[in-house]
Order: sequence, then structure tokens, then C-alpha cells
Amino acid sequence: EVQLVETGGGSVQAGGSLRLSCRVSGVTLERYAIGWFRQPPGLERKGALCISDSDGRTYCADNVRGRFTISSDNAKNTVYLEMNSLKPEDTAVYYCAVADGGLRTSIGPYTSRGLGTQVTVFS
Repeated sequence: EVQLVETGGGSVQAGGSLRLSCRVSGVTLERYAIGWFRQPPGLERKGALCISDSDGRTYCADNVRGRFTISSDNAKNTVYLEMNSLKPEDTAVYYCAVADGGLRTSIGPYTSRGLGTQVTVFS
């Protein structure tokens, strides 16, 4: 059974940083991609914020590139999302999810996801 558990959320002042963790069990990162998504209050989840694929390639969407960084520790089967220069509009529940193989930016290919971790950025 695939399980993903997100941790590291919290409340932070604008300009601050947070590091989210996604602990994965049931699959290995060497064969699957992990994507980070977010769902702002009252809105739907959109495409992937950042992705780490099975070949170690990474991708981050234009709206977070330069502020967010994704990395993985295969030995711990954990993927991290380092978020810097946070803005109030980054407030959302952040999820990680698993997909086969490569850098898939849309939600569709992602099967299992975690329950999410709340990030609140106040001005």
C-alpha cells in the first residue's frame, strides 16, 4: 500500500521560509515521481508546484521557481520542498503525490497522495 505523509507546515511571516517533508512508503523513489501540489482556501488544486522524478530530474512551476526547491533523499524515501521568500498568496494546504516515472505537471497521472500539511503566511 502506498502511503505519503507530509510534515513541516506551519504559520510564518511573509518573507520567511519553511521546509516540507513527504515521507513515502510502499514505493521507491527510484521508480516513481513525487510531485508537490497545493490547494489554497476555497480554490481547487492546480498543476504541480514542483516535481522530482525517478531519474533525479526536478521541475518547479514558473510561479514558484527561484523561491521553492525540491530535493529527495532516496535512502530515507523522502522528498523535501524548501520554500523561501514566502508570500501570503502561498497560503494553502500542501500535498505530495506519486506518479509513474517522469516530470508530469498535471494532476491526472498522480495516484496516491497524502492528507496534506497547512501552510499559512501572514503579512
